[in-house]
Amino acid sequence: MERRQLAPGVFLTTLEAEKFNRCRITIHLRYPALRKSATDAAVLPLVLERGYAQCPDMTALSRRLARLYGADLGVDVGSAGVDRILSADICGIKDRFALGGENLTAAYADIVLGILFDPYLVDGLFDPEAVRIEKETLARRLQAEYNNKRLYCVRQARRRFYGDSPAGIELGGYLKDLPAVTPATLKAEYDRILSVASIDVMVQGADAGRVAEMLLDKLARVKRAPVRFASPLAMPITQPRHFREEIPGLTQAKLCMLFTTGTPEDLPSITVLRMAMSLFGGSATSRLFRNVREKQSLCYYCGASALRATGVMMVDSGVEPGREDQAEAAILKELEALCTGPITTEELDDCRRSLLSTLDALGDSLGGLESWYYGQILRDEALAPPEYGKVLFNAVTVEEVREVLQSYHYSVCYAVTAKEGAQ
Repeated sequence: MERRQLAPGVFLTTLEAEKFNRCRITIHLRYPALRKSATDAAVLPLVLERGYAQCPDMTALSRRLARLYGADLGVDVGSAGVDRILSADICGIKDRFALGGENLTAAYADIVLGILFDPYLVDGLFDPEAVRIEKETLARRLQAEYNNKRLYCVRQARRRFYGDSPAGIELGGYLKDLPAVTPATLKAEYDRILSVASIDVMVQGADAGRVAEMLLDKLARVKRAPVRFASPLAMPITQPRHFREEIPGLTQAKLCMLFTTGTPEDLPSITVLRMAMSLFGGSATSRLFRNVREKQSLCYYCGASALRATGVMMVDSGVEPGREDQAEAAILKELEALCTGPITTEELDDCRRSLLSTLDALGDSLGGLESWYYGQILRDEALAPPEYGKVLFNAVTVEEVREVLQSYHYSVCYAVTAKEGAQ
């Protein structure tokens, strides 16, 4: 395992993959999100995944992947606090298993680098037909949000919670902005991302030296000025705000509760944070599962999660229409009990065993291992194997868990429920 800098804002991380017969190359571009170009940024991975200069359409690209013994390619966009991450990855068999002695590393790298650094362009802009098709794809996704009431409730709560904050920029873009997305605006956003992004290349089981050489050759033709990562952000502490939306014909109400730390300083250890969420509502032995769902039968589901970089904790649940207030009160009671009451060694150990089992499973896939190490990179931590994570989990104390939970303050409650009197 090794991480080294290749150029300003460009890093190469080589990970062991001896137990696998496949290799994986992933390129992450981390860049600051902008509200004005958020929808372009959401369309971009859809267009990039269709092909690149040497394989200008999906048919040509699919054929090339098939000739490489069925290699898998993916392009996606994710978030890291206020920043965004445009990622492309390719996975296939290792060089030594090639039947004809082909240099598979070079072929894989050529594809994944081509996707990000040598896209298919028409007269210097993205293909208008590809842009039109993927705008329609994104429109369908955005319109489908309302049909998934759980997702809709969570996103509505986030919108009230973040407001106009940079952390509230929609990862999937905005339906109303789609008509303004053109091949020219998409190319402008693409150029911005390439210029300002920090680039992390993760190589598992392939020739990292060859990948680095090919990457630097691509970057030699790109004008770059990498920027610093966005600082952690937390919404201020306010009095709890309640929102309620009634929808006719709804059979299961949705409830989303958001909590804030109020300050971006003193970020908790990710290990302690995961233990705290597991204890509160992130596992089958959690307080919310055992007491609110099972004993009181107030929720069909009820879980808790937290984002370290933005200081937010979320509890989201499905309840019977009309029982939202009861569920909210029961959830707050369980949080207060953890903050001020006893926490048994048994329940903490149950959560610990669950998390340790998750760490054991990381080593079963290249993607799992990569996610583990890239998470450490995003948190600016020294790279350490999952085995070290076990040591950290075993060292977590009740006092540390309680301190994390005490740092959250109730901020927003959004309920989606049945319209009163509706059949």
